[in-house]
Amino acid sequence: MQQILMLVLVMVVFYFFMIRPQQKKQKELKNFRENLKAGDKVVTIGGVHGTILEVTGTTVLINSEGTKIRFEKSAVSQNAENLLGSEKA
Repeated sequence: MQQILMLVLVMVVFYFFMIRPQQKKQKELKNFRENLKAGDKVVTIGGVHGTILEVTGTTVLINSEGTKIRFEKSAVSQNAENLLGSEKA
């Protein structure tokens, strides 16, 4: 009985410290990508910093130092304004 209780306790701890935070992070990232709009400053998973010029379907057109590049929305990883704000602090 103690072994079963211990196993259940380990699974509960694993869920609250590993699985649940990851699901929350994925949900926030999905919401962020769905709400992208022209003018947002973003960073892609490849490290490209730029400003969104256009959002169409599953792609975004990003201007990075005069170069226009089209990326999948899934390649946008974070808001560059939040990143710059944390570096200044």
